[in-house]
This record gives sequence, C-alpha cells and structure tokens, in this order.
Amino acid sequence: IIQALKANHRAVGYMGDGINDAPSLKAADIGISVNSATDVAKESADIILTEKDLLVLKEGILEGRKTFGNTMKYVLMGLSSNFGNMFSVAAATLFLPFLPMLPVQILINNFLYDTSQVAIPSDNVDETYIARPQRWNLKMIYRYMLIYGITSSVFDLLTFWLLFSYFSVNEAQFRTGWFMESLATQILVVFIIRTQHTPFLASKPSKKLIFSTLLCLFIGWLLPYLPFANKIGFEAVPLHIITYLIVLVVIYLFCAELVKRFIY
Repeated sequence: IIQALKANHRAVGYMGDGINDAPSLKAADIGISVNSATDVAKESADIILTEKDLLVLKEGILEGRKTFGNTMKYVLMGLSSNFGNMFSVAAATLFLPFLPMLPVQILINNFLYDTSQVAIPSDNVDETYIARPQRWNLKMIYRYMLIYGITSSVFDLLTFWLLFSYFSVNEAQFRTGWFMESLATQILVVFIIRTQHTPFLASKPSKKLIFSTLLCLFIGWLLPYLPFANKIGFEAVPLHIITYLIVLVVIYLFCAELVKRFIY
C-alpha cells in the first residue's frame, strides 16, 4: 500500500511500534515510532515520539510545511534575481563603454539583498499553502527563474537607457542609479513572491520581514549620499532622476504581480 501511494506521488507517513512494522517504517517517506517500541522499530523510524500525543505530529507537519514554504521563497527570489542580473550585465556590455557596476558595488548590493532576507524564516505562510503537502516542482522553479529574470532584465535595460541616453549622466552616477534601482527591485519583490495572493491585502508578511527589507533598502539608498561614497564609486544622483527611478520600481512591482498570476 505504501509503495502504491508513493508511486502515485503521495507523501506517506507510517506509524508502528512492533517488529513486523519495521519494513513499512523503512518504506514510508517518514517512519514514526514511539519511545516504548521495539528496538528494530525505533531503528527503522525517522521520528520517535517521546510523548503519547498525536498533536505533536500535527504541529511538526505544519512547521515543516511552513519551513518548506519559506525556503521556496528564498530559492525563487535568489534564482530569479541572479539570473536577471546576469542577463542585464551581459546585455549592458553590448552598448555601454564602461562596467555598469563595480565589483565592490555588486558585493554591497548582494550583501544588503541577502541581509534583508534573513527574516524570511519568521514570515507568515498562507493557510492555503500549508493545508496540503508540498513537493519540489522544478518546472515551476525554472518558469519562475526565466520569466521573472527576463522581466527584471527588461526594467534594468530601461534603467540603462534612462540614465545613459535620456539623462546622459556620468559613469559614477550611472552606477549609482542602477545600484539603487537594482537593489529596490530585488528586495521589494519578496512581497510579491512570498504569496500566491494579493500582497498585504490577502496575505500579510511578518513585521520582522518588513523591517529588515525596508532597513536594508534605506541603507542602500543612503550610501551614495554619505561622505565616503566616492571611495566605493558612488556619486549623488539628482532628485529628479531618483523620482524617475521610484516610478520605474513601482511599475516593476506591478508587472511582477501580473507575472506571478500568469505563472500560477
């Protein structure tokens, strides 16, 4: 029965405490036994309950699904943003006479981006997501990576055109402008990716995630205006250009929401 269920892509748990349960405990995805079970059963099990309470299993299952859900958020964000940035940098070499961002700026960007996601484990997970078992879906991950990555690159290229052709800024201001736009789109898109529902309305993120995200974004956008900014290749960008960048980021987030609904 266990093998038939697994052949039909079901997640199977089996509970037993006797010698005759050992093969089934081994065959199941998760074998569950109790502290008073036979030695063979306990050795074959993945989990041994020390309390006679099935609610422990329920809580463990729910926490496992929450952990899996939050892990998927980071995987989808990391793959889509990194693929998009790689594509953008490759495209930029075709028409830019200089590097779109210095290595130290890329490192700072990645550091702030990763730091902002430290609070993802504390994030809320939708009730509809934890209502049933979840599995790795590589096709969906590839789809996310390609579609979100290309969408992100389109807005990066719009930023390149805006800074290089429309405003004709110098190299330092160009790198600063793209740093600000890239960081904002990478960090804020977590609120779109974290749920299949409408962000903030049907699904609210945790306060820790909101705080870490906005704090890292604030630090990143403040860097070009600090006294040591020129040491890392930044130069203050005029206010009217920042306004254009903010509008571009807002439009990107709106498009990201539409793309998410298309994917699902």
